Amino acid sequence: MDNNENLNNKKNEENKTDENKESVETAETKAPEDTLQDVQPKKEEIDYKAKYFYIAAEMDNFRKRMEREKENLVKYGNERILSDLLQIVDNFERTTDMLKHDQDPKIKNIVAGIDMVQKQFIDTLSKHGLTPVQSVGRDFDPNFHEAVAQEYEEGAKPNQVIKEFQKGYTLNGRLVRAAKVVVSSDKQ
Repeated sequence: MDNNENLNNKKNEENKTDENKESVETAETKAPEDTLQDVQPKKEEIDYKAKYFYIAAEMDNFRKRMEREKENLVKYGNERILSDLLQIVDNFERTTDMLKHDQDPKIKNIVAGIDMVQKQFIDTLSKHGLTPVQSVGRDFDPNFHEAVAQEYEEGAKPNQVIKEFQKGYTLNGRLVRAAKVVVSSDKQ
């Protein structure tokens, strides 16, 4: 029986060795899957982080764009009404130009009153960012001037503004109305 027991012990040991081999193989085959599962959440975490940073950047850009639009709205929001008020300024100028040469003392007093109101009106518009475009004596700039005619004037450089029919205005640096001007030509 001793032989049988020895044989049985050997078989048991071989079986245990085979079981150990299987368990090692199983652990080896499971190890890469486990590592894949460990990597998978990390990849998802990276995706979530990337999405988070993308959304955070988008929100920051959106906030900056809204601030810029709000600033422009405040800065140029009154452009339409100021543009309409320019017609009133033009009418003041035409009135004073027509009445300046009259010699009647009553008319001179009226012209002085109109001049005062006109200056006050222009000062008020200036407080809101409206400034006149300087034209006469300057070189023609198509960004600020609209050429109505060309004339020869002795002593003037070619393409120099020699007369202004209608003043131009800018609102905080943006052109509201181009100045209508006469430009000098080099030919008679």
